Amino acid sequence: MTYQVTNDLLTGNITIDNEHRQLFQAINALLEACAHGKGRNQLAQTMTFLQSYIAQHFAHEEQLQAQTKYPDAVRHKQLHDGYKRVVHEICQELERTGPTVTLVGKVNANVGGWLVTHIKREDVKVAAHIKNSK
Repeated sequence: MTYQVTNDLLTGNITIDNEHRQLFQAINALLEACAHGKGRNQLAQTMTFLQSYIAQHFAHEEQLQAQTKYPDAVRHKQLHDGYKRVVHEICQELERTGPTVTLVGKVNANVGGWLVTHIKREDVKVAAHIKNSK
């Protein structure tokens, strides 16, 4: 299964949608590597990228929320912080155990799956608020 920014995942905000595409591309690269028996080699690179890019992306989203006075910004930031913790914990586990098939599965379920759900439930509301505030 690869992740795609389908119509139901589009927020309507070009910047946010492009950043989501970058996140999905990184996860998809890992899944593609797994399909060719090279997932363990790709895992560290993917997690390093995700940890950095997620921080950048969330900071950008939170800045847009602050600029437009998004009413649910505090809760949204808490969701982001929880996700960053999960990614950080996976990175720590990677350092402790090295790349494992189990860890690749965690990335797919806890990183890719969470992102899809978060976009559908939360980011579309943020994007609608930003659009309506203009």
